[in-house]
Amino acid sequence: MELAIFPLNAVLFPGGLLPLRIFEQRYMEMAKTCLRDDKPFGVCLIRSGREVGAPAEPEPVGCTARIIEWDMQQLGVLSVKTLGGQRFRIVESHVTDAGLTHASVEMLPQDCDEDLPEAFEACANVLRAVIREHGAKMMAEPLRFDSSSWVSSRLAELLPVPLVAKQKLLELQDAAQRIEILNKFLLQHRIAG
Repeated sequence: MELAIFPLNAVLFPGGLLPLRIFEQRYMEMAKTCLRDDKPFGVCLIRSGREVGAPAEPEPVGCTARIIEWDMQQLGVLSVKTLGGQRFRIVESHVTDAGLTHASVEMLPQDCDEDLPEAFEACANVLRAVIREHGAKMMAEPLRFDSSSWVSSRLAELLPVPLVAKQKLLELQDAAQRIEILNKFLLQHRIAG
Protein backbone atom coordinates (compact mmCIF):
# COMPACT_ATOMS: atom_id res chain seq x y z
CA MET A 1 0.00 0.00 0.00
CA GLU A 2 1.21 3.53 -0.78
CA LEU A 3 0.57 6.36 1.72
CA ALA A 4 1.39 10.04 1.97
CA ILE A 5 3.14 10.48 5.33
CA PHE A 6 2.53 13.39 7.70
CA PRO A 7 5.43 13.44 10.22
CA LEU A 8 4.28 15.10 13.46
CA ASN A 9 5.30 15.66 17.05
CA ALA A 10 2.41 13.38 17.99
CA VAL A 11 1.64 9.67 18.10
CA LEU A 12 -1.74 8.55 16.74
CA PHE A 13 -3.27 5.25 17.89
CA PRO A 14 -6.00 3.23 16.16
CA GLY A 15 -9.38 4.64 17.15
CA GLY A 16 -7.86 7.91 18.36
CA LEU A 17 -8.88 11.42 17.36
CA LEU A 18 -6.23 13.85 16.17
CA PRO A 19 -7.14 17.45 15.27
CA LEU A 20 -4.75 19.17 12.86
CA ARG A 21 -4.27 22.68 11.50
CA ILE A 22 -2.83 22.37 8.02
CA PHE A 23 -1.24 25.38 6.34
CA GLU A 24 1.80 24.12 4.40
CA GLN A 25 1.02 23.71 0.70
CA ARG A 26 2.31 20.11 0.53
CA TYR A 27 -0.08 19.02 3.29
CA MET A 28 -2.98 21.07 1.88
CA GLU A 29 -2.57 19.15 -1.39
CA MET A 30 -2.32 15.87 0.54
CA ALA A 31 -5.53 16.63 2.47
CA LYS A 32 -7.34 17.68 -0.72
CA THR A 33 -6.36 14.40 -2.41
CA CYS A 34 -7.37 12.33 0.64
CA LEU A 35 -10.76 14.06 0.83
CA ARG A 36 -11.39 13.76 -2.91
CA ASP A 37 -10.41 10.07 -3.09
CA ASP A 38 -11.67 9.14 0.41
CA LYS A 39 -8.22 7.79 1.27
CA PRO A 40 -6.23 7.86 4.51
CA PHE A 41 -2.75 9.27 5.01
CA GLY A 42 -0.11 8.11 7.45
CA VAL A 43 0.81 9.83 10.71
CA CYS A 44 4.27 9.10 12.07
CA LEU A 45 6.21 10.57 14.96
CA ILE A 46 9.14 12.69 13.80
CA ARG A 47 12.41 10.82 14.28
CA SER A 48 14.52 13.80 13.22
CA GLY A 49 13.69 17.21 11.83
CA ARG A 50 10.78 19.55 12.42
CA GLU A 51 7.07 19.71 11.60
CA VAL A 52 7.46 22.82 9.45
CA GLY A 53 9.99 23.40 6.69
CA ALA A 54 12.31 20.75 5.28
CA PRO A 55 10.86 17.22 5.20
CA ALA A 56 11.29 15.47 8.55
CA GLU A 57 12.40 11.87 8.92
CA PRO A 58 9.50 9.78 10.28
CA GLU A 59 9.61 6.85 12.67
CA PRO A 60 9.07 3.61 10.73
CA VAL A 61 5.82 2.65 12.54
CA GLY A 62 2.78 4.89 12.34
CA CYS A 63 -1.00 4.84 12.07
CA THR A 64 -3.31 5.63 9.19
CA ALA A 65 -5.50 8.71 9.62
CA ARG A 66 -8.80 9.40 7.88
CA ILE A 67 -10.23 12.92 7.75
CA ILE A 68 -13.69 12.79 9.36
CA GLU A 69 -14.34 16.56 9.64
CA TRP A 70 -12.83 19.60 7.99
CA ASP A 71 -13.30 23.35 7.95
CA MET A 72 -11.48 26.38 6.56
CA GLN A 73 -12.48 29.30 8.77
CA GLN A 74 -9.30 31.18 7.89
CA LEU A 75 -8.01 31.45 4.35
CA GLY A 76 -4.98 29.21 3.89
CA VAL A 77 -5.53 27.22 7.10
CA LEU A 78 -7.40 23.92 6.92
CA SER A 79 -8.69 22.54 10.22
CA VAL A 80 -9.31 18.80 10.16
CA LYS A 81 -10.26 16.13 12.65
CA THR A 82 -8.77 12.74 11.87
CA LEU A 83 -9.54 9.26 13.14
CA GLY A 84 -6.76 6.72 13.64
CA GLY A 85 -7.14 3.56 11.59
CA GLN A 86 -4.54 0.81 11.38
CA ARG A 87 -0.88 0.64 12.36
CA PHE A 88 1.66 0.28 9.57
CA ARG A 89 5.39 -0.07 9.02
CA ILE A 90 7.23 1.91 6.34
CA VAL A 91 8.98 -0.42 3.90
CA GLU A 92 10.53 2.34 1.80
CA SER A 93 9.91 6.02 1.29
CA HIS A 94 10.80 8.94 -0.93
CA VAL A 95 10.26 12.69 -0.82
CA THR A 96 8.46 14.30 -3.77
CA ASP A 97 9.60 17.53 -5.42
CA ALA A 98 6.87 19.28 -3.40
CA GLY A 99 8.48 18.03 -0.16
CA LEU A 100 5.82 15.42 0.71
CA THR A 101 6.98 12.03 1.93
CA HIS A 102 5.35 9.06 0.20
CA ALA A 103 5.91 5.55 1.51
CA SER A 104 5.27 1.99 0.58
CA VAL A 105 3.89 0.47 3.78
CA GLU A 106 2.89 -2.89 5.17
CA MET A 107 -0.17 -2.91 7.38
CA LEU A 108 0.45 -4.40 10.83
CA PRO A 109 -2.02 -6.79 12.45
CA GLN A 110 -4.70 -5.33 14.69
CA ASP A 111 -4.12 -5.65 18.44
CA CYS A 112 -5.03 -9.00 19.88
CA ASP A 113 -7.95 -7.55 21.81
CA GLU A 114 -9.05 -9.03 25.08
CA ASP A 115 -11.47 -8.07 27.80
CA LEU A 116 -9.92 -5.63 30.25
CA PRO A 117 -8.76 -7.67 33.28
CA GLU A 118 -10.33 -6.63 36.56
CA ALA A 119 -6.84 -5.84 37.91
CA PHE A 120 -6.66 -2.94 35.43
CA GLU A 121 -10.12 -1.48 36.03
CA ALA A 122 -8.42 1.63 37.48
CA CYS A 123 -7.16 2.39 33.96
CA ALA A 124 -10.72 2.46 32.62
CA ASN A 125 -11.79 4.58 35.60
CA VAL A 126 -9.17 7.21 34.70
CA LEU A 127 -10.72 7.48 31.24
CA ARG A 128 -14.22 7.70 32.70
CA ALA A 129 -13.04 10.57 34.93
CA VAL A 130 -11.49 12.38 31.94
CA ILE A 131 -14.75 12.06 30.00
CA ARG A 132 -16.80 13.29 32.99
CA GLU A 133 -14.56 16.36 33.24
CA HIS A 134 -13.96 17.15 29.55
CA GLY A 135 -16.86 15.48 27.73
CA ALA A 136 -17.15 12.41 25.52
CA LYS A 137 -16.33 14.34 22.31
CA MET A 138 -12.61 13.97 22.99
CA MET A 139 -12.91 10.28 22.12
CA ALA A 140 -14.47 8.58 19.12
CA GLU A 141 -17.44 6.27 19.58
CA PRO A 142 -17.81 3.53 20.55
CA LEU A 143 -16.38 3.95 24.05
CA ARG A 144 -15.08 0.48 24.98
CA PHE A 145 -14.14 0.48 28.65
CA ASP A 146 -14.12 -3.34 28.64
CA SER A 147 -11.41 -3.56 25.93
CA SER A 148 -7.71 -3.80 26.81
CA SER A 149 -6.80 -2.45 23.36
CA TRP A 150 -9.17 0.54 23.49
CA VAL A 151 -8.38 1.49 27.11
CA SER A 152 -4.61 1.17 26.61
CA SER A 153 -4.67 3.19 23.37
CA ARG A 154 -6.73 6.02 24.88
CA LEU A 155 -4.53 6.13 28.00
CA ALA A 156 -1.36 6.19 25.91
CA GLU A 157 -2.75 9.19 24.01
CA LEU A 158 -3.78 11.11 27.13
CA LEU A 159 -1.11 10.41 29.73
CA PRO A 160 1.84 12.81 30.00
CA VAL A 161 4.48 10.33 28.91
CA PRO A 162 7.34 11.29 26.54
CA LEU A 163 6.63 10.92 22.82
CA VAL A 164 9.33 8.25 22.45
CA ALA A 165 7.50 6.18 25.10
CA LYS A 166 4.19 6.67 23.27
CA GLN A 167 5.92 5.49 20.10
CA LYS A 168 7.13 2.31 21.84
CA LEU A 169 3.58 1.72 23.12
CA LEU A 170 2.23 2.11 19.57
CA GLU A 171 4.74 -0.45 18.31
CA LEU A 172 3.61 -3.08 20.85
CA GLN A 173 1.44 -5.76 19.28
CA ASP A 174 0.06 -6.96 22.60
CA ALA A 175 -2.66 -4.81 24.21
CA ALA A 176 -2.30 -6.76 27.47
CA GLN A 177 1.37 -5.74 27.67
CA ARG A 178 0.49 -2.11 26.85
CA ILE A 179 -2.20 -1.94 29.57
CA GLU A 180 0.18 -3.47 32.10
CA ILE A 181 2.85 -0.84 31.36
CA LEU A 182 0.33 2.00 31.60
CA ASN A 183 -1.13 0.63 34.83
CA LYS A 184 2.38 0.66 36.35
CA PHE A 185 2.79 4.25 35.20
CA LEU A 186 -0.49 5.21 36.91
CA LEU A 187 0.50 3.46 40.12
CA GLN A 188 3.92 5.14 40.16
CA HIS A 189 2.34 8.51 39.44
CA ARG A 190 -0.16 8.03 42.26
CA ILE A 191 2.68 7.11 44.65
CA ALA A 192 4.73 10.10 43.50
CA GLY A 193 1.70 12.42 43.57
